[in-house]
Amino acid sequence: MNTHWTEQPYFAALDWAKEHHDVIVVDRVGTIVADFQFEHTFEGWERFDQQMQPFAKCPLAIETSCGMVVDQLLQRHYPLYPVNPMAAKRYRERKVPSGTKTDRHDAWGLADALRTDGHAWLALHTQDEPTAALRLICRDEIVLIEQRTALVNQLQMALREYYPIALESFEDWTKPFTWAFVRAFPTAAALKQAGKRRWEKFLHVHKLWRSDTAAHRLGLWARGQQLNASPPVVTAKSLLAVSLAAVLESLQRQIDEYRRQINEAFAKHPDHDIFGSLPGAREKLAPRLLSEIGTARQVFPDAQSLMCLAGVSPVSYQSGQIRKAYIRWACNRVLRCTVHLWVDESRKTCQWAQVYYRAKRDAGHSHASALRCLGKRWLKVLWRLWQECTPYEESKHLQSLQEHGSFVWQRLQTAPARSAPSL
Repeated sequence: MNTHWTEQPYFAALDWAKEHHDVIVVDRVGTIVADFQFEHTFEGWERFDQQMQPFAKCPLAIETSCGMVVDQLLQRHYPLYPVNPMAAKRYRERKVPSGTKTDRHDAWGLADALRTDGHAWLALHTQDEPTAALRLICRDEIVLIEQRTALVNQLQMALREYYPIALESFEDWTKPFTWAFVRAFPTAAALKQAGKRRWEKFLHVHKLWRSDTAAHRLGLWARGQQLNASPPVVTAKSLLAVSLAAVLESLQRQIDEYRRQINEAFAKHPDHDIFGSLPGAREKLAPRLLSEIGTARQVFPDAQSLMCLAGVSPVSYQSGQIRKAYIRWACNRVLRCTVHLWVDESRKTCQWAQVYYRAKRDAGHSHASALRCLGKRWLKVLWRLWQECTPYEESKHLQSLQEHGSFVWQRLQTAPARSAPSL
């Protein structure tokens, strides 16, 4: 909490948009001392600098924590206070209970809220350049992966309409060899005409020859497709399927390049050994964890603050004799998803994590709820490692469980040498 907040002479807020931005500045008693709009251009930002010069680098509230506008403000060294859109709406309604909604009213509501409540808000801490770059690259990689998933779904829908035998041949259509299959054999007729030698060559070239699957696939292709679509459907949908396969192959090359640069940046990062030592994080999730948590230790003064941002701590509701707990939706969704994937992978390589997960499932928790509980455990460990700049060591954690008399340690004594993960 900022105990010198009332000594601030001015408070500003910026309501951003695609082409222009509205700015309101109020003094310590709430009087509007500046009210202007500027274009999102080089000249517009020069005008912003001129208009804001009398107010020095006063605190500034904004309804986002990332993007071009935030980047410009951080480059100008403004102390930024991001506001959740839901909170921003409530602040505007407090100023304008009639329901009037304008960009100017949004900026006014935020500026006055910053004046009255900002002493308890958290300022946006800038990350060092390697961490900031790694965060952006990891988030962009996630966007590309989501696009790949959408294209895979479209490809499967196209194949379902005219080429169901292709869908029967493979289970995971995010693998490049499935797209190569569509391009090599775009229709059921082309598959049948190719013959056994080309089928075998395809399996060998793409390293798919397995004793338990090769015979099944060859038998399926030899039997051929029994239910065929009409020629117009085959012509149209095969063209779509081949096109989608080509796009997927091109997109996968870009995802591979992103992954190469992520691994390269992660290997050079000072906190590599901390996050690289986490069981289950491996080369994909460890860089995402590092980039989302960052390197500014002061952002998370305790483990609870990290757990809240990651969405693993529930939200409590109490009214009279009613007490409930709900899942926390107001959080960093990228971090929440990354933690969910990480803790799920950790129980496959870390026995205490699997034992803890199984205990929660036995207590009636769903799979997702049990993973959130396990996520709280893991984030407590990670926060301590992160603060002390030390890598994870399984033996030390097990010793800590034993010293504290944890029920996890007691269950480990009776558990098998390695419990198979299960839902």
